[in-house]
Amino acid sequence: MKKNLLFVLAAFALIGCSSKETTATEEEERVEQVRTTVLQPREIEREISVSTNLQGYLTQNVSPSLTGKIEHIYREVGDHVSKGGDLVRMDQTQYKTTKISLAELAVEKNRLEQLLETGSATQQQLDQLTMQYNTTQEQLEFLEKNTYVKAPFAGVISAKTYEDGELYGGQPILVLTQIDKLKALVAIPETYFPKLKAGMKLTLTTDIYPEQVFPATVEVVYPTIDPASHTFQCKVVVPNGKNLLRPGMYVTTKIGLGKDYAMVIPYQSVEKLVGANDRYVFINEKGKAKRVAVELGQRFDQDVEIIAPEIVKGVEVVTTGQHKLVDGVKIEVVK
Repeated sequence: MKKNLLFVLAAFALIGCSSKETTATEEEERVEQVRTTVLQPREIEREISVSTNLQGYLTQNVSPSLTGKIEHIYREVGDHVSKGGDLVRMDQTQYKTTKISLAELAVEKNRLEQLLETGSATQQQLDQLTMQYNTTQEQLEFLEKNTYVKAPFAGVISAKTYEDGELYGGQPILVLTQIDKLKALVAIPETYFPKLKAGMKLTLTTDIYPEQVFPATVEVVYPTIDPASHTFQCKVVVPNGKNLLRPGMYVTTKIGLGKDYAMVIPYQSVEKLVGANDRYVFINEKGKAKRVAVELGQRFDQDVEIIAPEIVKGVEVVTTGQHKLVDGVKIEVVK
């Protein structure tokens, strides 16, 4: 009985080994038919497309360097203000008192100058009074600037914190934002650092105005690279004379970098790793499929730029039939 059982187990083992050998043999003999393309550098118009948010070119918190009562706020949120326009009037008591003191010092200074000519006053007396007069004059200028607050540039009132008669406690009374000219900070991949220069032209688009393209200019290229994101910032200035754009709007920037050469294949030829954002292609390496991880570059309608050390001129990339491939499987290239 035991001999019969051992015989049966041995038979099953032989069948299993035979099955594994058959599967391995089939895998080795498996040949997939594919179509390929031989890579050649293609001339392209190099372009960077990055999304960002617009900001007012200048923003001023209206915060006088005086405490006390706010006598009057001339503007409301949304009001347009010209440069030099009235914004806020603070309590005038200190300003008026200092103005009277300066007038009295001016009279006394004039009197001492006359007495000095007749010898009835000394130069030291005049110098001391002149110093007091100059200090009071500087104080009056400071008080005037902070009592009668005016707009340092043309813009629109974007926030208001107080009302007339309230005590000013340090928070900005108003916020003035320039909108006839806007700016945006754009994060650019470090690869393009040598190519980006101040003064370069670019365009903006936004979903709010899908049919319009807005011109802009690179104003500043920041000199350092962020080690975490491997990007650098550039400051873009956007003319906005018609006030169509607004701070906070989401826009897409397109910066042209001139002609360049790239390896380009049909977008559908690129595979994506399940559960990740990793991309790869298959190349023909001596009749076998080799999987190569790639980065995607610029998109050109149905084509896309691929970047990897192995992706060079003359490499044969699988463009049809790649979905059924695994690394190392034999392939037959068909026309």
